[in-house]
Amino acid sequence: MPEQTFQTIALVVYFAVMIGIGYYAYRQTSDHEGYMLAGRQLPPWTAALSAGASDMSGWLMMGLPGAIYATGLIEAWIAVGLTIGAYLNWKFVAPRLRSYTEVAQNSITIPSFFENRLHDTSRALRVASGAIVLVFFTFYVSSMLVAGGEFFQLAFGGSYLTGMLLVAVVTLAYTMIGGFLGASLTDVVQGTMMMLALVIVPVIAVVAAGGPSATLAGVREVDPSRLSLVGGEALSAVTVLGIISALAWGLGYFGQPHIIVRFMAMRDVASATSARRIGISWMVISLLGAVACGIVGIGFFHRTGATLDNPELVVLAMSQILLHPLVAGFVLAAVLAAIMSTVSSQLIVSSSAFVEDLYKVFGRDTSPRTLMLLGRLCVLAVAVIGGVLALNPSGTILELVGFAWAGFGASFGPAVLLCLFWRRLTNWGALAGMLTGAVTVFVWDFYGPTIAGAELYEIIPGFLANLLVAVVVSRATWVRDEEMEREFDTAVELAEVKKAPTA
Repeated sequence: MPEQTFQTIALVVYFAVMIGIGYYAYRQTSDHEGYMLAGRQLPPWTAALSAGASDMSGWLMMGLPGAIYATGLIEAWIAVGLTIGAYLNWKFVAPRLRSYTEVAQNSITIPSFFENRLHDTSRALRVASGAIVLVFFTFYVSSMLVAGGEFFQLAFGGSYLTGMLLVAVVTLAYTMIGGFLGASLTDVVQGTMMMLALVIVPVIAVVAAGGPSATLAGVREVDPSRLSLVGGEALSAVTVLGIISALAWGLGYFGQPHIIVRFMAMRDVASATSARRIGISWMVISLLGAVACGIVGIGFFHRTGATLDNPELVVLAMSQILLHPLVAGFVLAAVLAAIMSTVSSQLIVSSSAFVEDLYKVFGRDTSPRTLMLLGRLCVLAVAVIGGVLALNPSGTILELVGFAWAGFGASFGPAVLLCLFWRRLTNWGALAGMLTGAVTVFVWDFYGPTIAGAELYEIIPGFLANLLVAVVVSRATWVRDEEMEREFDTAVELAEVKKAPTA
């Protein structure tokens, strides 16, 4: 049987399972809140794997291994920063956000939480944050569709456009019908596939290259500096700045709506502890696997004499060379899973931002059935716009994802942290800081100066500018609100009392 036939069988099975899960979720979803937040009933393992899978996206299977393959272990600082950021997010933000969103009038979106937490009667904060969600998620979805198009070019030798459209259509199918629950349940399957692929591929590649010693020797023959966390040279200002920028990816976690919405959807505050342990374990294994794929790939292609034109396709290329076509097909499906899990989550959050934070603010009272229909139409619209932007991609997958990640981290991260841990944040402080962070990311990305010959990741100036402006404006506009004080105390008490004992 031809190799492509096996791979096609694997992908058809994968697509069928995803759509089947979406249909199951459709049968379990009966109202608007269920479509947007699964009724706040996600068990810990679902919340953990769903957060991880929707977080990691195509950059875990393509972007990060490709960066390691091209540059070396110095790119692994991104993984270190992300692991630290994810742990802190689960440890401190998850329990308090779960309790506070319920205390704050049962908020089911991040923009509605901002409004309810800060008693913003102007609606400006909710509208602005809803608009930011739609803008940056459109860019984010576009970056994932780019990954889908590149995936199909290598896997089947087909056109970029065909692959991109296929990823968009299948993801739309199960997201539109299954809603948040469908996206979360498919994330569990997709996250498991990603982790297994990232463990299996480098192990088999090491064996094929002659063992660990031969593989590392091959890497050294190509470039010894690839095995150094500082690029193989004495620390310079450029190297230090690069490491700081890579670690700063961890700042982004506090403001990613498609990740922290999983905290809001957990069945209770106590779930945060076990979910953190599951999620961080999955993340460490997957990130180590991605880094290993990049490094092992250097030695493998050098030792075997095989060729690789695009570093971001190192995992796909090794699986096609080393594995039975059917198994390789499921590895290809795992790459696709990484892409689709993120797209589905982003589409759902975009949908909730449009319906909850824009339409309901300006529109009339609408039936739950109509709200669900509007939510599905928004999913379609964001996917279409993202697809149009993906027709002519500019930059690597990692660069595209990095811009959207910085946008959310700098816009929402400080606002989320200050909402949860500082009593005196005001609606005007949050709004001013949020807009400052978003604008700073855009300006820095296009016009940011080089520092000591290197570029500083835009999330750093954006995050700090947001934090500074939010604190200054809040101090100038703060007026004591006893009800807001009571809600803050209640949320803190619920988060502390209901948390399970931590290890």
